[in-house]
Amino acid sequence: MNFSKLPNGMCEGFVVLKKCEEKKTKNGNDFLDLVISDKGGEMPAKLWDYTPTGMFEQDMVVKIRGTVEQYNGKDQFRVSQIRPAGESDNYNLADLVEASDIGGEQLYAMIMKRVNAFQNEELKQIVTKILTDKKGKLISYPAALRLHHAMVGGLLYHTMSIVRMAEEICKIYPNVNRDLLLSGVILHDVAKTWELETGKTGLAKGYTIEGELIGHLVKGAMYVNDAAKELNIDSPVVALLEHMILSHHGIPDYGAAVRPKFLEAEILSDLDALDATIYEINSATSKVNPGEFSDRQWALDNRKLLNHGLSSTEHKVNF
Repeated sequence: MNFSKLPNGMCEGFVVLKKCEEKKTKNGNDFLDLVISDKGGEMPAKLWDYTPTGMFEQDMVVKIRGTVEQYNGKDQFRVSQIRPAGESDNYNLADLVEASDIGGEQLYAMIMKRVNAFQNEELKQIVTKILTDKKGKLISYPAALRLHHAMVGGLLYHTMSIVRMAEEICKIYPNVNRDLLLSGVILHDVAKTWELETGKTGLAKGYTIEGELIGHLVKGAMYVNDAAKELNIDSPVVALLEHMILSHHGIPDYGAAVRPKFLEAEILSDLDALDATIYEINSATSKVNPGEFSDRQWALDNRKLLNHGLSSTEHKVNF
């Protein structure tokens, strides 16, 4: 993280509170349990000498001072001073919040260019309607609360990454229906704009109540059904597209309503997992020096990952 070091051995800087919970120790003393972040990464933090005030909350920008300590072999920030950032403070939100290196409008235009080239008019109409209806949120939304592409604009970045992989798959395997595959890719996570709740920073800070109860797979399939009805489209492609969205998590243990049951659905599920995995590996290995292993990654079967140093660990996609 990008802290300034002080002469007394402490460090300070502006950070975003990605997590902020008032808790009690076993002895009944109050403390703040935090996860602090900036563009350089994130770290758990604790404020032990704390009197509950309700002043601090998730997604808030604060100025923080303290020391970095080791806890169970990992860095943890011990907070000595903390206050909300004010209008007179000299900080740039862009330095604190990870964001896509390509603007949302540009990514949206790239996707719409593909949709406009569809040969299947029914798929073109359905995908165009949903993208047009959801554009306001799509161009800036993160793809997740914590894991892959949990950054401003991450949802379209993740989507466009899979679009590029899908296009190459279609070149290699000519029997893949390009329009169907790209339709599923483009719409597979579109309902995250409804499932996730974002804060002032543009990052996800939690799930909506409806998002927790229903989830983006089911809601995404509902979007397709509603769009088809409004467009008076009664075609087998509607059920195919609904199935791709409902099955793209692969197995029920990962949230899929059903296993993929045709080629394009299987490809979507596999490419979605692959892009997420590439992002997670790059993110983990970028935090350690060449020749070192990362901490264990919960999202990757608790594996430690090696930064082999033979290439950059920066996550970039050639669109």
